Amino acid sequence: MPPDDPRARRTRASLRSAALELAGERDPAGVTLSAVANRAGINRATVYLHYPDLDALFADAMEEAVTTVARAAQLCPLDAPAGSAPPPLVELFEHVRAHATLYARMLGPQGSARFASRLREALGVALVERFRAGARPVPAEGVPIGVHAAYLAGALAGVIAHCAAGEPRPAADTARATWQLLARA
Repeated sequence: MPPDDPRARRTRASLRSAALELAGERDPAGVTLSAVANRAGINRATVYLHYPDLDALFADAMEEAVTTVARAAQLCPLDAPAGSAPPPLVELFEHVRAHATLYARMLGPQGSARFASRLREALGVALVERFRAGARPVPAEGVPIGVHAAYLAGALAGVIAHCAAGEPRPAADTARATWQLLARA
């Protein structure tokens, strides 16, 4: 069946939804493809037609989250003053807070390495695009754009993981503290 077939799209959507539900209930390391298939009401063998393994399924299921995070990075006015966080960064941490359990599990020690890698990659690409357009938060003389973007992407992914797993703080406070650090980096 072609991947763009409506039945294949529905099956993948069902599998993604089931995987996220289960990851919201327990650590991803405790989730099995059999459990996902069972939750989705799909034969386990069918899962393998769409995903080679559970980590690939989790990474695909979290792609919307990756898009949300990368969008916030693209929308942040990188020349905003360090004292107040740009609204897209506040929205990002509101999104993370609303889905804290899922982010904590996916970025935690038993989480999805592919998701963490995909998150950093998407952030890095978004930042490289901004930097090439001439928007860098501070002058970074002699620092290649890719290195600067990777540094900031890793830092932001780390703060997202910390925010999701740590004590609940208002999104605006987390965004302001993060922005103070990013604006200097």
